[in-house]
Amino acid sequence: MKLKKPNPLNFFGVRQTQYCPSHFEVLSLQQRYNMQSAVDKWICENLKNRYYLSRDQDRLKVGFEDPKEASYFMLACPHLKYK
Repeated sequence: MKLKKPNPLNFFGVRQTQYCPSHFEVLSLQQRYNMQSAVDKWICENLKNRYYLSRDQDRLKVGFEDPKEASYFMLACPHLKYK
């Protein structure tokens, strides 16, 4: 499901935050090759609220302003499927 309307947060460049506020729902994922850019692209195309994305040594930290989007991300993102 791709969004059809332009997102005002993208237009003003404030959708991806530079730091993780305390009210964000935070997930920690195992880092794999090129996962950060793939997850960033998937979030931009399929979700609509603000988010945070950073990489530590072998972990990818993803934060969502809306807890519903965090749940949807965990269920629907194809980059998180386990083999």
